[in-house]
Amino acid sequence: MPEENAYDAECLPDLLPIYYKKLFPYGPYYRWLNYGGVPKDYFSKREFSFTLKDDIYIRYQSFSNQDEMEKEIQKRCPYKIDIGAVFSHRPKEHKTVKAAAFQAQEKELVFDIDMTDYDDVRSCCLGADICERCWPLMQIAIKIVDRALRDDFGFEHLLWVYSRRRGVHCWVCDETARKLSQPGRTGIAEYLSVVKGGENQTKKVSLDDRPHPSITSSLEIVRSRFKDYAVKKQDFLGNEDKYKKVLQLLAETLEREFESTINTTHKRWLLFEKMCEDRRQKSGAKKSPNLEDEVMLQYCYPRLDVNVSKGVNHLLKSPFCIHPKT
Repeated sequence: MPEENAYDAECLPDLLPIYYKKLFPYGPYYRWLNYGGVPKDYFSKREFSFTLKDDIYIRYQSFSNQDEMEKEIQKRCPYKIDIGAVFSHRPKEHKTVKAAAFQAQEKELVFDIDMTDYDDVRSCCLGADICERCWPLMQIAIKIVDRALRDDFGFEHLLWVYSRRRGVHCWVCDETARKLSQPGRTGIAEYLSVVKGGENQTKKVSLDDRPHPSITSSLEIVRSRFKDYAVKKQDFLGNEDKYKKVLQLLAETLEREFESTINTTHKRWLLFEKMCEDRRQKSGAKKSPNLEDEVMLQYCYPRLDVNVSKGVNHLLKSPFCIHPKT
């Protein structure tokens, strides 16, 4: 990036008033979160939180209408806006209500897919860094989660947005999604969770002999992109450190073959696929019959932050606001 175009956080106090005055889409934003105004006080019971200059954080902001929201945002010029739940009472009046009576009643079903959760399977970037070589992970994640939410659960109103830093957010806006209980949200998030295990767990995907139809559909999406992403862009078997991660998933080793004449990711993956096919052909070879599928899913399947999805009262960064750290 040319130096003259580098981001300078010191400019925010000057630029944010212009953005919030001329560019922020108040009309569509209000119409979205008002959902037709039924009931009439729906929008006024929605919680917003603001992060102001010097990391000053204020919760339980709420507005009676679009005009009040617009004036308050332009007055405070928040560095970041988060959207929370629709409560039983207006959030700004929460101190006048008994704590037990102030309850989160509904909110969009949300998903947060963060690139940092893929650090063990991408070699180009770490942390919040993103480049064109690893961004396909987000494209694959969107395709898989969007298909599952629409086809498996019947949701129709999905808003996908770039998080403005290191991943993507999905807002499922159907009324049935907004009214889901915490167990219901947790169930959907767990249904979509295939890659499981912490840093110390080597094998994070285990498939049955006959995988669930949702996983089969996900595999079709991954297979169509795997060679371009993992083989070509990531060169994921390109050196000893990389291919040993994959070989650790095997009961036997191909290390000797990988170190000799088979010296490219493309050739090593072909050999790996052949070995998997040979194992399937052997009578009685029931262990890991879908090994190459498990590898592809471990490297490419969406990694969801389940805690974001399961909480009715979880705040998530609002679409259309900038991110102060990028």
